[in-house]
Amino acid sequence: MKIQTESIVKELASLIEKGTVSQDIQVLKDHDTDMWPLRMVEKAVGKELQGPLCVVKPATTEEVSKVLAYLNEHKISVVPYGGGSGVTGGSEPDCESVIIDVGHMNSILDLNEDNLTVTAQPGVVLRDLETYLESNGYTGGHFPQSIDLAQLGGLVATRSSGQYSTKYGNIEDLLLGLEAVLPDGEVIRIKDVPRRSVGPDLRHIFLGSEGTMGIITEVTLKVFEKSTDRWLGAYAIKDMEQGLKIIQRFIRTGWNPAVTRLHDAVEAERSYSNFIEEGESILLLLSEGPEGYAQTEGTAIDKIVQAGGGRALGDKPLIQWLEKRNNTKELEEYTSQGIIVDTIEISANWSDVAVIYEEVLANLKRDVPEVMVASGHSSHSYDQGTNIYFMLGAMPKRNVEDVSRVYKAMWQSVIETTLSHNGSICHHHGIGKVRAQWVPSELGSSYQILEKVKMSLDPNGIMNKGTLMPQNEK
Repeated sequence: MKIQTESIVKELASLIEKGTVSQDIQVLKDHDTDMWPLRMVEKAVGKELQGPLCVVKPATTEEVSKVLAYLNEHKISVVPYGGGSGVTGGSEPDCESVIIDVGHMNSILDLNEDNLTVTAQPGVVLRDLETYLESNGYTGGHFPQSIDLAQLGGLVATRSSGQYSTKYGNIEDLLLGLEAVLPDGEVIRIKDVPRRSVGPDLRHIFLGSEGTMGIITEVTLKVFEKSTDRWLGAYAIKDMEQGLKIIQRFIRTGWNPAVTRLHDAVEAERSYSNFIEEGESILLLLSEGPEGYAQTEGTAIDKIVQAGGGRALGDKPLIQWLEKRNNTKELEEYTSQGIIVDTIEISANWSDVAVIYEEVLANLKRDVPEVMVASGHSSHSYDQGTNIYFMLGAMPKRNVEDVSRVYKAMWQSVIETTLSHNGSICHHHGIGKVRAQWVPSELGSSYQILEKVKMSLDPNGIMNKGTLMPQNEK
């Protein structure tokens, strides 16, 4: 590094008045990675992570601008950091990186009830935003499992998807405008309007950018009036293939229940054994909307599901899911014992998704004997296809090398099987560092566009190295 760490910290501190710069050992440790399962298990078996050079917590857009301009001038690596709830290593620094943690920028700035929009800073935790909206008679319609931890900037930067996405859409459907700071410190703003036809949609440079193109400092999102009608239904289904066909049928008919979840037999047995028979999958559905809407949608869907072979189970499985849907304690319990527990979510067209599901599970059994359990569910559906959220558990030997070997083998098997059937390697958890090596294969001939955008905005290559794009790429 061209300048000494002590000088960097001192000069960064001189640039901000309301924020903080820290080299406190605990602060560095708290920012040494996100919730990447690989690192959680490696830590459990003895690995020590190096952590960043320092952690900067700016309080304003101006401070973000000054800090980025300084780091860019001196070609010092930057890792933007939000709630730390990512699971792909996207906010993991090396020892020469400066973390910019936007957690202090956590104000809800405006609720525009005329336009049905809310504007907030990037450090606002989604749960806090939803609580605020509900108190005013609205909802954001965005409910990822990480709602209690995830911050708005990170949700936009990772192209987040929520549990009610089939009705309300994903974060790219909800984002109207934003403010961001480019790597050289320049502040840009994309205004919020319902739609525009003014060249390429520049919001998408930052949607899914994972901190590689700049730092998001403000977002404006859609809001919706709270629903007054709700319908819940659950069904036992013969198998995943039958369940996927049923979902395809009611989606293409025009029904879009907010929650549409199809769990395979392994997951159904694990969580809903008192409702189903051995070997059955389970379909969970929730519809909501204005008075009369949900009941109408529910009645229509019920006919389609039962005509497709589903057996009605009532609403109790849905009520159980609603109570437990954000519980992640099991992940922490297993990883602390050196057991790999991870999720790999992909998406595919209807013509390919059932084949991908079957082959992924078969190939995992063949390729990675350490895998003890592998299951899947569909939780985000569209007219053209759906996602599969694979849940995996594996028992490596209790050493860092074997944990890494088994983990990489699991991911390689799932991703390469998916790519071989025209699937996408990621639906909503982000690329991070774990998926970066497959991004050129995913994007094919269009990858050069991503390279050129990155080179144009970040010619010094300081922003979040190794995330989204492979380490050896600019």
